[in-house]
Amino acid sequence: MTDHAENGRIERSTPQSNDVNSPDGDATGMNGRAERSDGRAPSANGRAEGVGAQVENPAGQAENANDRPGSQTVRAMEPTDRAKSAAAGSPPLHVHRLRVKAAAGDYDVVIGSHLLAAADRFFEGVASADAAVLIIFDEALATAGYPQTLQTALSQRFSSIHAVALPTGETSKSLLQAERLYAECLAAGLDRKSVIVALGGGVVGDAAGFVAATFMRGIRFVQVPTTLLAHDASIGGKVAINLPQGKNLVGAFHPPRLVLYDVETLRTLPSAERSSGLAEAIKHGIIRDPGLFEFIAAHAEALLEGDPSLTAELLARSCQVKADIVSLDERESGLRAILNLGHTVGHAVEALAYGAYSHGAAVAMGMVCETRIAVRLGLAQPELVSTIQQLLARVRLPSDLPNSLKNAAAIDELIAHMRLDKKAIARSLPFVLPESLGSVRFMPAVSEQIVMEALAD
Repeated sequence: MTDHAENGRIERSTPQSNDVNSPDGDATGMNGRAERSDGRAPSANGRAEGVGAQVENPAGQAENANDRPGSQTVRAMEPTDRAKSAAAGSPPLHVHRLRVKAAAGDYDVVIGSHLLAAADRFFEGVASADAAVLIIFDEALATAGYPQTLQTALSQRFSSIHAVALPTGETSKSLLQAERLYAECLAAGLDRKSVIVALGGGVVGDAAGFVAATFMRGIRFVQVPTTLLAHDASIGGKVAINLPQGKNLVGAFHPPRLVLYDVETLRTLPSAERSSGLAEAIKHGIIRDPGLFEFIAAHAEALLEGDPSLTAELLARSCQVKADIVSLDERESGLRAILNLGHTVGHAVEALAYGAYSHGAAVAMGMVCETRIAVRLGLAQPELVSTIQQLLARVRLPSDLPNSLKNAAAIDELIAHMRLDKKAIARSLPFVLPESLGSVRFMPAVSEQIVMEALAD
C-alpha cells in the first residue's frame, strides 16, 4: 500500500494483494486550520474524500473507501511456511492495517487480536534474522505473561533476543533510566542492525524510543502498545524523556519500523485506564473526524467494558486520523500541531498536580478549557463546550478543572507552566482551538487575560 501526498491531500494506492480499504482524507493546513465538517477532508476541488467516499488513485481510477477501516487476512510467511502453518492448524489473523509515511521509511500499524503470539509474522521487513533484539517492557506486564509470549514468538525469526523490565510510571522517562537502558543495550550486544521493541504503554514507548533514537546514533525500533492511551503516542515517531522542569523536554523524531497492536492485551486494563485512553480518541474526533466522535458516543459503555471488536475499530479509526496527519507533517512544522488539542492545559495540569491525574484525564480538562478559549475568541459556539463535556462524562473523564485549580494562585502557576510548552515562541501561550467538531485552529499566541478567564470559568 502506498500513500501519495500531493496538493495537501493523501491519495492511497492499494496493490491487488493485501487489499485494505480504510478511511482516508486529510486536513488542510492553511492559516493553521484543519477542517473536516462531516468527517471527510475537503479535496482541492471541494469534493469530500475519505470515509464512504470515492478516492482516486494516482492512475485516476476510483477506489471505494468503505465506512469502516479495512480488515484483511494477513499471513506474513513464505508459501511453504503458510502450508506448514495450515497443517498445524494455525488460524489466519484478521487485522486492520494502516500505512504511515515517514522520511526514514514508511511503516505499518497493524491492529487485531492474538497478535503477540504471532508477532514473528510481522517482523519480516523489520530486520534480518541475525539482528539482535532487545524487548523493553513495563515490569507490570510480567505477571500477565506478555513479555514471555512476545519473546517466544520472535524467537521463531531471530536468534538473539533479550528482555529488560522498566519500572512502571512516568518517573521511568528519565536520564537515569535511559543510562541504565544504554548499558542493557551494550550487554545484549546490540549494534546498528539491531532492534529495540517497546512493549507497554506510552511511558515505555517514549523511553525505549528515545534510547533507540540515540543509541549508536539511532537503531531500529518497534512499538507494541498494551494500553488504550498509547495508540496516540505509538504513531508518528515522537520519543522523549522528562526533565524536572517539564515533560518531554529532551527527545527526538524517530519513527518506528512497525506498530503492532494486540487488542487482547487491553482486556486486563482497569476501567480508569480505558477511560484515560478514550481521551485521545475523542481528541482525534474533535480535530478531524466527527464520525469517530459519534462512534464513541454510540458505543461508550461497550468501549469501557473492553469489547474487542469495537475496540479494534476505535483504534483503527483513531489511528487513521493520526496517521494521515503525521504522514503530511512528520516534524510538526505546521499541521501536526493540531494533535496537541488539550495538551497545553493538560500538560500544565500534570505538572502542577503531579500524579493526581492520568494523562487522559488532564487532556480531557484541557480540551474543555481550550474550547472555552475558542468560545471567548468567537471561534466556536458555547454549545460545543457542553457537547464535549457530555461525552467526557459518559466515558468517566473529568469535564472541567477541579475547584482546587481554579483559584488565582493555581491559575498563575498553570499559565507559568503553559509558557514552557514546546509550541511556545518567546514564552507565548499557544493553543489548538476547536471551531466545531472536525475543525480546529492553531493560535500561536492567545491573550493571557482570555486564558485566565477560561480557566476560572
